[in-house]
Amino acid sequence: MNKHITGQVIPIFIAILTFLSLWVVLYFFIIFLNLLPVSEQIKTEINIKDILIGLTIYLKTSIDFGIFIGNLMRSNPGWKKRVAIEIGTAFGNGLGTIVVLIIWSFFKEVPIMMAVMIFFASLVLLRMAEDSFVELIKKDNNIFTNIIFIFHAPLLIINKFFNPIINKIIPHAGILNIKSLPWFKLIIFSLSIPFILGLDDFAGYIPLFSVVNIYGFSIGVFLGHMLLSIALFISPKKTVEIVSAPLIMFIGGFAFIIIALWGFYEVIHLLSSIIF
Repeated sequence: MNKHITGQVIPIFIAILTFLSLWVVLYFFIIFLNLLPVSEQIKTEINIKDILIGLTIYLKTSIDFGIFIGNLMRSNPGWKKRVAIEIGTAFGNGLGTIVVLIIWSFFKEVPIMMAVMIFFASLVLLRMAEDSFVELIKKDNNIFTNIIFIFHAPLLIINKFFNPIINKIIPHAGILNIKSLPWFKLIIFSLSIPFILGLDDFAGYIPLFSVVNIYGFSIGVFLGHMLLSIALFISPKKTVEIVSAPLIMFIGGFAFIIIALWGFYEVIHLLSSIIF
């Protein structure tokens, strides 16, 4: 019983504590951003809808992360190393989200730069949609294959045209070696994982900032990381199966397309306001 408590309860407690710590850091960081001379301040009110959107988007973009962390946990067994992985990945995810907030806060003061940033973020979302559909096609005998083939061909054409640009901005990391590491080095390595695997995920947040409250959305992202980490602590294999289920990938792929289209609409709106 004591071994079970040590192996499960302590990492879960650390995951919750880390989530709460990031929430506090986020709150005071937004207070700091609001002190800057910006045209529109970020509201610190909490809306359940915004949290759920952030939670959903994070979990959908975390398939690669879930698979990789599951393998990393297997190569670094023991509750102490689970704690190191949780602390590192949580703060890496939090730092990535804050970096996106900084970029967005300054770019939104210059409409033309904001339009460019949203345009490229929307292209990233289209590539993420294509990745979801490709993975779904690889899964034999699922009911979604015939449906996504209709949308897959146009995505291939669009992404093939823009990939030379997108690949220079957000290159794929490729396969990372998963090995056993000492505790402190494991924290440092885990801190880098959200950036290595998820730069495109961070970029994909940007088109949503015009329709959701950033504070609530970011809390949802942090909450999503906490829940995914806890699920991986309890059962890495089952968690990977869930996040990579055909239905999840199908819904997520279309969600990326819808958000990307909204992003293109925002670009047109911004450019129209500049021209006219």
